[in-house]
Amino acid sequence: QVQLVESGGGLVQAGGSLRLSCEASGSILSINFMGWYRQLPGKQRELVASIGSSGSTNYADSVKGRFTISRDKPKNTVNLQMDSLKPEDTAVYYCNAKLIIDNLPGQRNYWGQGTQVTVSS
Repeated sequence: QVQLVESGGGLVQAGGSLRLSCEASGSILSINFMGWYRQLPGKQRELVASIGSSGSTNYADSVKGRFTISRDKPKNTVNLQMDSLKPEDTAVYYCNAKLIIDNLPGQRNYWGQGTQVTVSS
C-alpha cells in the first residue's frame, strides 16, 4: 500500500510564506509525477504546481513567480514553497503522485489527505 502524508499547512497573513511537504511511502518502484492541487468548497480541484520525473515543472498562472515546487527523489518527497501569499490562495491543498508500485502493473494515482492553508487579509 502507498501513503502520501502532507504537512505544513496553517494560517498566515497576506504577504507571508508557508512551505508544504508531502512524503510518499510504501512499495514504490518509481514516481513519474508529483504535484499539488487545491480545492475550495463547492469548486473543482485545480492544479497548482507539478514536477515530473525529469524535474520539469508546471505552475498555474495564478501562482507563477510566487510558488516553487521541488522534489527530493531519494526521499520520495515533494515540497511547495509558497511566498507572497494572498487571501485568494486560501484552500485545502492536496498532494498527488502518479507512480509505479512493486509487483503491480501500470501507473497508479494517489492523493494525500489534504492540508488547510488560510491566508488572512
